[in-house]
Amino acid sequence: MKAREANFDGLVGPTHNYSGLSFGNVASEKNQANQSNPKQAAKQGLAKMKALADMGLVQGILAPQERPDVHTLRRLGFMGSDANVIEQAAKQAPKVLAACCSASSMWTANAATVSPSADTADGKVHFTPANLTNKFHRSIEHETTGRILQAIFADKKHFAHHPALPAVEHFGDEGAANHTRFCHQYDEQGVEFFVYGRHAFDSRYSAPKKYPARHTFEACKAVARLHQLNGDKVVIAQQNPDVIDQGVFHNDVIAVGNKNVLFCHEQAFLNQQDVYNELTAKVGGNFKVIEVPTSAVTIEDAVTSYLFNSQLLEMPNGETVLALPEECRNNERVWAHVQTIINAKQGIDKVQIFDLKQSMANGGGPACLRLRVVLNEQELQAVNQSTLMNDILFNRLNSWVDSHYRDTITDADLADPQLVVESRAALDELTQILDLGSVYAFQR
Repeated sequence: MKAREANFDGLVGPTHNYSGLSFGNVASEKNQANQSNPKQAAKQGLAKMKALADMGLVQGILAPQERPDVHTLRRLGFMGSDANVIEQAAKQAPKVLAACCSASSMWTANAATVSPSADTADGKVHFTPANLTNKFHRSIEHETTGRILQAIFADKKHFAHHPALPAVEHFGDEGAANHTRFCHQYDEQGVEFFVYGRHAFDSRYSAPKKYPARHTFEACKAVARLHQLNGDKVVIAQQNPDVIDQGVFHNDVIAVGNKNVLFCHEQAFLNQQDVYNELTAKVGGNFKVIEVPTSAVTIEDAVTSYLFNSQLLEMPNGETVLALPEECRNNERVWAHVQTIINAKQGIDKVQIFDLKQSMANGGGPACLRLRVVLNEQELQAVNQSTLMNDILFNRLNSWVDSHYRDTITDADLADPQLVVESRAALDELTQILDLGSVYAFQR
């Protein structure tokens, strides 16, 4: 049965702010305490979703999470009314409050790992929410993420949902930001490519020294088991520790792949040629590697432009489009090499540029904003249709953003108890628009 790749983008939440919570993410730390524009951020994300839908791709939406997360603040000992909880947290633990206000669930590449039915032993699409243990503000996401995914992919005949891995560093899981699937046709069994930063149970292996390796080898193995994958169709590679220490906190900052194409930097992986050889052997056929040399694009260039935090998209006419942030066009070296790649006709045919400045300032480009889900025709029909982008939904969500989002937010605004009221009102309306039921009820 014919299958297609759907992209489910995270809708930027009403509390989008720059609190600099992500150690190891250069943009997040650089822009700490800057003023954000939640309304603009949400509209930039919606514009990208609509553009891809208009290009004939299947484009879905993942709802934001409820923030400020009063539920978590109560678990940490803050008591009284919602307003009292916010007031106490602002006075006693402002950094904790900032973490509980983060809109980081917008980066749905970290929402989960997804395996399509063509790859799994039981013939279902499998989802495992990422536990994101390395960062507190992200570690509180996975329960709601699982509820949202189950509200969108609800049919148990087609979809299997797993809880997140144990929430300890040994099984640190950052989701699809460190996972790629290669295939020749989406409906055929593919090769699932997992990338990790360190071994948790064996200190003999190399690891970064400056910044944390957020994803472990053990997490990769566990998800592959949960998803009932054929070991002969799995490749597990280690990210280069040296580039992690230069700000490449996820594999999708240094590599991206789709179908039979891997687009990556020459320093992306440890023992890189061995990785290429294993992928080539297991994918078979015409597997293409488009490797970018350091002489053309430095690691700093890659991190600041997010050249590799892009989307490789197959158009309905068979062309491959590379969706890039505007920052790539603003970097002369990066843009010159992009033109070289297009002119060489190596497997990427065209480029599409998107303005995602609000997300980029926090360290999230086009690839961070989307979760890829390969679906056959029956599975696509079983998806919650209210979450699929079209003209009506685009206009309705833009109006919703206009009604509920602030133009600006600073760190000081996070102490405003009205932010909870505004966020809940926004999400209550959104659950009706997207038909999500009571996914936020447990937090209230």
